[in-house]
Amino acid sequence: MSVHKKQDVKKITTHQLQEMKNRGEKIAMLTAYDYSMAKIIDGAGMDIILVGDSASNVMAGNETTLPITLDQMIYHASSVVKAVQRALVVVDLPFGSYQGSSGEALRSAIRIMKESGAHAVKLEGGSEIIDSVERILKAGIPVMGHLGLTPQSIYKFGTYSVRAKEEAEANKLKNDALQLQEAGCFGLVLEKIPAILGKEVKEKLYIPVIGIGAGPDVDGQVLVMQDMLGITQEFKPRFLRRYADVFSVATQAVTQYIADVKAKDFPNKDEMY
Repeated sequence: MSVHKKQDVKKITTHQLQEMKNRGEKIAMLTAYDYSMAKIIDGAGMDIILVGDSASNVMAGNETTLPITLDQMIYHASSVVKAVQRALVVVDLPFGSYQGSSGEALRSAIRIMKESGAHAVKLEGGSEIIDSVERILKAGIPVMGHLGLTPQSIYKFGTYSVRAKEEAEANKLKNDALQLQEAGCFGLVLEKIPAILGKEVKEKLYIPVIGIGAGPDVDGQVLVMQDMLGITQEFKPRFLRRYADVFSVATQAVTQYIADVKAKDFPNKDEMY
C-alpha cells in the first residue's frame, strides 16, 4: 500500500483522467463522506473520490437518496476535501437541487464548489437535464454525467433492477451519453446496465466512462465504500465485491470493549495516569 506524502503527490485532474482513458489505464473511484475515511482512501492512491448522495442511505439511514439536502452534501464534501491530497473530488448534486431550472442547478453547483472546495459535480440524467449541464459548464465547473440506473428517479422506475435491457431505453442511453459528451462533461457514470451496452458506450465516447454494475469493459469502476468494505450487510447486488468484512471486525472489537469494561479489565495500570 502506498501512502502519499504531501510533497510527492500528483493531483489528479480531469485532464489526467482523459489521458488515463487514452492510454487504456483503468480509473479507480470510490465514495467517501467524512474526513477519516477520505484520508485512508486518498492515501491508498484513489483516482476519484465521489461524495455520493448515497450518504443519504449509508450515513443517514434513509431508504432512498431523495431526502439528503444540498446543505448536507456540502457538509460531507467539505469534510472529505480537507483530507484529500491526490484524488479528484466529485460531489453529487442532490435530488431537487437542479431539476427545477438551469439557474437553480447553477446556483447549487456554485455553492458546492465555493463552500466545500470540491473539484467537480455529478448530475443524474440525460437530455432532460442538458440545459443545466451546459449552464454549469459555462460557469467553468467540471461536470460528470450519470446514466442507467439513476437512484434519484427510483419512484419513477419503481425498482432498482437493471436498466436499458430493452432496445428503446438502450438507444436513449446511447444518445444521452453522446449529448452529455457534446455538452462538455469530462466523464460519465453508468449504473446497473448490461455489460455489452457498457462496452458500446465506452467505445462510442472519447471521455472516460466509469461503471458500477456496467461490466468490465468500461474505463473504470466505482463502488460505495461501505459496501466494498463490508460495513453494510443487507445490500448484496451482483456487481458488488466485498474486499473486507469490517462489520464483523468492528462488532468483535466493540463486543470485546464492552466485556473488558464490565470485567474491570479496561483500563489497566498501563492505561491510566
